[in-house]
Amino acid sequence: MRGKTDVKIGTPKEVFEGEARVAMTPDSARQLQKLGYECAIEAGAGSAAGFSDAAYKEAGVKVIKGAAPLWKAVDIIAKVRPPTETEMKRLREGQTLISFFYPAANEKLMDLAKSKGANTIAMDMVPRISRAQKMDALSSMANIAGYRAVIEAGSNFGRFFTGQVTAAGKVPPAKVLVVGAGVAGLAAIGTATSLGAITYAFDVRPEVAEQIESMGAEFVFLEFDEQQQDGAATGGYAAPSSPEFRDKQLEKFRELAPEMDIVITTALIPNRDAPVLWTKDMVEAMKPGSVIVDLAAERGGNCELTVPDEKIVTEGGVTIVGYTDFPSRMAAQSSTLYATNIRHMMTDLTPEKDGEVNHDMEDDVIRGATVTFENEITFPPPPPKIQAIAAQPKEKPKELTPEEKRAQELAAFKEATKQQVAMLAAGGVLMLVIGAYAPASFMQHFIVFALACFVGFQVIWNVSHALHTPLMAITNAISGIIVVGALLQIGSPSYLVIFLSFISVLIASINIVGGFLVTRRMLAMFQKS
Repeated sequence: MRGKTDVKIGTPKEVFEGEARVAMTPDSARQLQKLGYECAIEAGAGSAAGFSDAAYKEAGVKVIKGAAPLWKAVDIIAKVRPPTETEMKRLREGQTLISFFYPAANEKLMDLAKSKGANTIAMDMVPRISRAQKMDALSSMANIAGYRAVIEAGSNFGRFFTGQVTAAGKVPPAKVLVVGAGVAGLAAIGTATSLGAITYAFDVRPEVAEQIESMGAEFVFLEFDEQQQDGAATGGYAAPSSPEFRDKQLEKFRELAPEMDIVITTALIPNRDAPVLWTKDMVEAMKPGSVIVDLAAERGGNCELTVPDEKIVTEGGVTIVGYTDFPSRMAAQSSTLYATNIRHMMTDLTPEKDGEVNHDMEDDVIRGATVTFENEITFPPPPPKIQAIAAQPKEKPKELTPEEKRAQELAAFKEATKQQVAMLAAGGVLMLVIGAYAPASFMQHFIVFALACFVGFQVIWNVSHALHTPLMAITNAISGIIVVGALLQIGSPSYLVIFLSFISVLIASINIVGGFLVTRRMLAMFQKS
């Protein structure tokens, strides 16, 4: 499209039943216009998400009645759901389509795009590298789905999430288990914790334990010797587990099932059926009134009893929510985030901000998301040049035997002794050299000064480091020198020297003792008792 003027980007109304999202909002349209594009939208495309045609017109967007005229009028189509065959037939040569596409499951659509000579960019294929996070539409939608799952669970749960003590009685806090700590799982954990629930979370990837605990949840640890692959090495997703690990995992879930009030399952690997992690017997073991929200329902579900797109109640009184349209249930927020992802993609496609698409196939992000380009199918893409770095397993420090510890302490003592002897020898030689040339009156005072420095240093050095601040360390060292020097002058025949020495000892002692007392009080503020 290089060299073409007045490039238009348009968004049709979604034809998928129940889809309320829209790929362009009035705000994102304003940003696209700053990139040099003219914007168009099909009449009524944003109404389900709360964006009226009038709002689009006010943002400078041309509103076109009917899908066919829109597809014909624009050069770039931005939409949410994968296109239908009817929509694909509307594409023309050189036109660009940006949407979720799921190419691994839509070979027929890829062939149609190739035959039409259209360029297609799949928002679900954006590489999971740092630079592409602003375009990661999968994470944007998963974040909303995780949040909405907790809200949906709360609307079907008969109690508060947080524990309460009221005049009418005590209400225990709800116990929530989140299975899978990806983007959706972490969003669910954060929401459940903020609502006051006691939250537990499980994931097969060891590196997410710290993230879970930092959000106030308890990581469900599974004792198993199998080394799990780091998520960074698998595109941020959990790798398939061995049958032995799976059996141990199910055993742990059976143990937790009777205690949990709400279970939210999020385990899903792209282009794979969802693994069954919550079996029928686990559902039967749960208390009446418990709720299961299955975010993997679109691929069969993590719960054995999940019915996609439906909410069922078992004979034991457990509610199982299998909706597959959680982002659409928060259409305004979802559309805003998705439209922002599209806008960032267009920013990368328009480096000169001149309204002309530069489809740079050397760019990792653009290449990774491109499915068809110039009459060729480019899926699957090569791995990105810059890979995510998997966390290296931490080696546990080797435990020393008692003999090794004693040998280590003896070696450290010998080394410290050598250093002290060397310093004393050097100091003695220095004194002899100075004494050979300096007058006796100078040497008398100089030796007193040197001894005061040495004693003061030793006194401060042996104080516990916990009682030191940088300022305390310096002032106490100086005060120690003052005390030693003043004590040596108290025996002077001059009353003035004795008086000044006494004052020096008093003030320096107050400074040292007072400093330690204040520091101890500060440290006590960080102690539980």
